[in-house]
Amino acid sequence: MKRQTNQSGLENKTDFEKVATENFSRWNKLLKTGDPQQVASLYTEDATFLPTVSGDFKKGQNGAKEYFGHFLEKKPEGRIIESVIQTIDEQHYLQSGKYAFEVGPQDNRTTLHARFTFLWQRNKQGNWEIAHHHSSFNPEE
Repeated sequence: MKRQTNQSGLENKTDFEKVATENFSRWNKLLKTGDPQQVASLYTEDATFLPTVSGDFKKGQNGAKEYFGHFLEKKPEGRIIESVIQTIDEQHYLQSGKYAFEVGPQDNRTTLHARFTFLWQRNKQGNWEIAHHHSSFNPEE
């Protein structure tokens, strides 16, 4: 028996969890390139961004590119510690939780722990983009 899918092709919560895992992996992979333009390309033109290690309120791909131009110098590699995916509709989902980043030179890495929220939306071409990203250090840090 074939399960019915909605217009987005996503069948259920598990499908959104798979998409969220793939999207975080894609974002993290782009961080490893060291190219702020590639990372910024995942953000919508009118994205809003409250970054972890900056007090600025960044807007759009240019704001993301500016931030990542500095953050990528730390050679970050992220991993999700825990998260929850909340489906908004077929074109949007929210992922929030905690993640950690290894940063610094290979012989002297440090771990940064932070909280995060990503609002992902599907564009007209069917690709997922980040419409909002908020990241902040854990209060106990």
